Amino acid sequence: MALRVTFVAAAGSSSRLNERFEDDRPLDQAGWSEVQRVAPELLPLAAADLRYCSPNPRSRATGDGLGYAPLVQLALRDCDMGRWRGLTLGEAMAREPEAVDAWLADPRATVHGGESLLDFITRVGGWLDTRPLEENFRVVAVAEPSVIRAALVYALKAPPATYWNIDVRALSRVSVTGQAGRWSLRIEGVSPQRARM
Repeated sequence: MALRVTFVAAAGSSSRLNERFEDDRPLDQAGWSEVQRVAPELLPLAAADLRYCSPNPRSRATGDGLGYAPLVQLALRDCDMGRWRGLTLGEAMAREPEAVDAWLADPRATVHGGESLLDFITRVGGWLDTRPLEENFRVVAVAEPSVIRAALVYALKAPPATYWNIDVRALSRVSVTGQAGRWSLRIEGVSPQRARM
């Protein structure tokens, strides 16, 4: 018996370098346009048995815009970044370079006063492992790219440092299949996007 959980990355409009920790900005016009453009491709996922989303405004708006009417799951919230909340990586580096270096090097570090990367991965993995298990049961979850990276690291039982090497683009999707403690990655494709270099 296997469960299929499809993650859809929330829409966004800022470049990777402008991403903010625990960013709670709503979708802008560019984000809405992206959702409308890919909706025909992602709308079939609305037939999932359960539909969830992160509590982040962009995740909720993306799920609603795709017709999923998702239930908010607190376990799918972004990593608690403590005093770095709302900062870009560059801004945090300018303020506390040694602390950022320690955080990037050690997945157990909580130098920002928030959640460690390892705790974040474990929290998201715990959510994944507690989904209902029924034959051919399908779940869709709209989440921030960081949450999806954490879920993939957990599902693949990869070292926590792998988190930094996974690129999840806005409105892309990826699935994991299996059951608690036994997950497999299933590549389903990436939604067409504007060329970004």
